[in-house]
Amino acid sequence: MALYKRGAVWWMRLHYQGRQIRRSLDVTDRKLAERIYFKMRGLVAEGTWCERPVVQQRQVKDLLERYLRDHSAPNKAAMTHRRDRSLAAHLLRAFGEVPLDQLRPARLAEYKASRRAQGAAPQTLNAELILLGHAYKLGVREWEWVTDNPVLRIAKEKVRNGIERWLTPEEEQRLLAASPPWLQELIVFALHTGMRRGEILSLHWSHVDLVRRTLTILEQKNGARDTLPVNDTAMEVLQARAAVRTNSTEAVFVNEAGHPREARNLLRAFYPAMRKAGITRFRFHDLRHTFATRLIQAGVDVYTVQKLGRWKTISMVLRYAHHQPESLRAGAEVLDRLRRENSTKLAQLSAASTGGIT
Repeated sequence: MALYKRGAVWWMRLHYQGRQIRRSLDVTDRKLAERIYFKMRGLVAEGTWCERPVVQQRQVKDLLERYLRDHSAPNKAAMTHRRDRSLAAHLLRAFGEVPLDQLRPARLAEYKASRRAQGAAPQTLNAELILLGHAYKLGVREWEWVTDNPVLRIAKEKVRNGIERWLTPEEEQRLLAASPPWLQELIVFALHTGMRRGEILSLHWSHVDLVRRTLTILEQKNGARDTLPVNDTAMEVLQARAAVRTNSTEAVFVNEAGHPREARNLLRAFYPAMRKAGITRFRFHDLRHTFATRLIQAGVDVYTVQKLGRWKTISMVLRYAHHQPESLRAGAEVLDRLRRENSTKLAQLSAASTGGIT
């Protein structure tokens, strides 16, 4: 019998018009798979079986390669495109040779389990599935390579964003002391603008208005264009960069040769500085986390923090906003004030009702 399993799902193999056809039966029960298989064999023998349209010449690797070439490269920032290529590499190793219309949810579920066993973080695994799903979406709607998107039937991993990590003032001083001057500028600038690493490194002088003290930020996650105010500390960094500016590049943050700073070189300096400063469990992105946390703890309203950090929703800001007990004390003490005021009012009303006799 030409029945076999791939993972938990049964597949069949039969001959039709001189060709060997392989199909997933989309079932995990062997008896049900046998009934489907014999029914199809009967239809083939009667000459009444109509093969569903297939695109055998196209595989998952063709879809992902076109996605990277025709969608990711022209439409996304260079750093995001590199991230897409890294995510696609895992998918290509797992599914590259699979025909487009034969990638089933059960196979994707096996992939999730395998990646978990390899130690992939839930957020990384979700990013891989999102990329694959977007590629299939284009394959269905625009390129007409396939008729179904199997990723739509796969649940995403639960991401727990409960890590509360921001830089304390004392840690900040140690980190700056352990960093070379050029890295100090980047750290201070990140702490006082809340900008992402990629946004800082891609910042051009055409985005900076030193007179109005504003920055225009492009190529964000939400695709927006924002003009934001710059505080005195961040302005000092910009003015220092402007003082040594050359005509060799438009980038604000450049190396000694006048070339734009690269993310990999930044991290090569950042993590040794972290170790030297004795700081653990902290990423460069957590400087943005620190930006939001400090504003919230200083009493800045969440809406203002959202706008300064360009987060889409208030809930995204709340993930970054962690309060220390002292920063909450004023809120808790409001109840004391209300109690005193109410007691005073009640005493006045009581006095008035008794004609002032106490």
